[in-house]
Amino acid sequence: MRILVSGASIAGPVLAYWLTRYGHEVTVVERSPVLRKTGGHAVDLFKPAMDISERMGVLERIESLATGTERITFLREGTRKPISADVTKLFAFASDRHVEVMRDDLSEIYYDAAREDVEYLFGDSITSIGQDGEVTFESRAPRRFDLVIGADGLHSNVRRLVFGEVEKTFTGAYLAVLSVPRELGEAGAMTGHIGPGRSAAVYGAKHIDDARAVFLFRTAEELDYHHRDVARQKQLLREAFQGLNPEVDGWLEYLDSDRVFYFDSITQLREDSWSRGRVGLVGDAAYCPGPAIGGSTSLAVLGAYVLAGELAHTDDYPAAFARYENEMRDIVHASRKLALGVATTLIPSTRAGVWALTRGAQLVTSLPSWLLRPVAKLNTKGIRLHDSMHVKDYERQGAEVSAP
Repeated sequence: MRILVSGASIAGPVLAYWLTRYGHEVTVVERSPVLRKTGGHAVDLFKPAMDISERMGVLERIESLATGTERITFLREGTRKPISADVTKLFAFASDRHVEVMRDDLSEIYYDAAREDVEYLFGDSITSIGQDGEVTFESRAPRRFDLVIGADGLHSNVRRLVFGEVEKTFTGAYLAVLSVPRELGEAGAMTGHIGPGRSAAVYGAKHIDDARAVFLFRTAEELDYHHRDVARQKQLLREAFQGLNPEVDGWLEYLDSDRVFYFDSITQLREDSWSRGRVGLVGDAAYCPGPAIGGSTSLAVLGAYVLAGELAHTDDYPAAFARYENEMRDIVHASRKLALGVATTLIPSTRAGVWALTRGAQLVTSLPSWLLRPVAKLNTKGIRLHDSMHVKDYERQGAEVSAP
């Protein structure tokens, strides 16, 4: 089949890789004129996404670009003594196989995995999708495809065109990431400040030429801004972190520069149907559980792999879409539930909550590893949820189907 994928971040290139491997003809359209370099935050790949990346032959490259963050140190608002925790132990508690990598690096790795076999249309966007598969673009001539897949994120253009407004849940939190000079961060470490309803930290990595300041904060109600209004977003961020700490004020001064900046609400999509006619959705465009709190990157990798696998050996796309949705629904529901709890825990609204969070992290990492891992494995619906996601072997299934 001829398949158009919208979005060249994470889910889109992974989906394109597997679809071409199964013999489909794939085109990817991306609004950005080049592969995006957004200066985004580090993201986590848990065991299932690591397994899929290994099958793609890119795991070694991913691991070579790991951030290497080993320690996190926070100063609680109003105190003078910082508290530190061992990040490697925290993630060993959560996953048997894990890597933290910059989102831009991961996107480029997945893009490179199949770039020779995939047609990429940069600097363009879909304007309409007909029921017969005819697609119109902002810049290029119309073309017809058998399927169109939206892998274009939380603010998906494909979802808007075909599904209209969908149900969303605001978790009460916001995330911002700002590129700052490299000397402000330390490779292998994250340092920051935390108070009721807000935290800010900075970190670096050996292979990047800047550092990243990341901000999390809570609000009682959703803020009024457009997701493309950067000036308004910067104003809201300044207001949210006023008075936390002079060091944080120094990081925020770089908002006045032309450094890369990201800001968005941590919002969940609540739809359980991710296909309509010839159009399907994958990754954050379909079932975002909440950026930074719900394992959305690993979920996007798994979802792209499953969707391609269900489309692998059939032209019956309605049945394939249905199988994909059935395969992903339980883990999506569990990720949503987990993310709501993480949002509350990770950004406490009281001083007592801040104390409990920092002391709890310190306590967990003070325990021996041989004790942490067996205890964690008992909780597959909580901290170990994303390690529990099952990865089917679609290539073996295809070989069995085609065998005489």
